[in-house]
Amino acid sequence: MRKILLMVTLAVFPAALPVIASAHGCIKGAVVGGVVGHVAGHHGLAGAAVGCAVGHHEAKVKEKRAAQAAARPTPTAQTH
Repeated sequence: MRKILLMVTLAVFPAALPVIASAHGCIKGAVVGGVVGHVAGHHGLAGAAVGCAVGHHEAKVKEKRAAQAAARPTPTAQTH
């Protein structure tokens, strides 16, 4: 049974790499959420899922703000 589970995991993992690569903020949020969920009542998996969603959202907001800041024209220095 363990061999079958290992083979399935190894077969599915490469297919999940593009999803993992685009999960900005998810890993950090999942770790924090998992710890908080575990401490708050042994709900580590639920905490990790929520933490991943929140971390991903925060990363997207940060990227959006950075893009807006880069698009803004910088004021030029005026010499008299």
